Amino acid sequence: MLKDNTAALANPDYRRSPVPRYLQIAGVIRRRIEDGVWGPNEKISTLQELEAEFQVARVTVRQAVEVLQGEGLVRRIQGKGTFVSGSVEEKRWLKLDLKWDSIPSIIGANVPRFVSGAAPAAPPQIRPEDGNPATQYRYLESVQSRRGQPYSFARVHFDENIYKLAPARFDREPTISVVSTLDAIKVTRARQSFIVGTVEPRVANLLAIGIGFPTVEAHLVVTDDSDTVIYVADIIYRGDCVQLDVDLLR
Repeated sequence: MLKDNTAALANPDYRRSPVPRYLQIAGVIRRRIEDGVWGPNEKISTLQELEAEFQVARVTVRQAVEVLQGEGLVRRIQGKGTFVSGSVEEKRWLKLDLKWDSIPSIIGANVPRFVSGAAPAAPPQIRPEDGNPATQYRYLESVQSRRGQPYSFARVHFDENIYKLAPARFDREPTISVVSTLDAIKVTRARQSFIVGTVEPRVANLLAIGIGFPTVEAHLVVTDDSDTVIYVADIIYRGDCVQLDVDLLR
């Protein structure tokens, strides 16, 4: 049965999004589970009810449910229906409070998996107001995980000269964590911007999520006391684990 607080869609227009219909529907069901519309071990709406609500073919609803089943959010029991998994992890556990001095505690404890064979990247896009480009940048790609579940993918350019300050740490720790904790580096500017997007096929495979899954994409630029841009990163977070926390009176 549909929950009382789950309003049926009124003539949904799936053409407004380039994302396939089944992924749009999977996103709605995922959000309901995250918001507690259906609790752990509780049965969700039947395929017939979802078919009527979303006004799509049964096969489209099945595809949507299979996506969520692959993510571990739901399980199907033959002859009984589809149920929310018994242990749904707390949502929005990754709290980005947007303070430079919080980076070591948020990211530093992670062990990145560096992606080998990354294609050579063009130099980072640097605006005049960001500072001056470094002479040479080192490029890397990495995947961050929590309890074996990947949650972010990073494309990073950082000044080749600062790599020489702590090569062993850069080879095993998140780059931004090393940059933020090296005494030899004096950071004068650090700016981060965010957009909400959807994941493309290669990153979807790295993060073990479906194509079109919602993401939060961060662009981070760090400049040192010589006005050199020493770090530029584009980080794609799974949209289901991120919470932005901003102190408006800071």
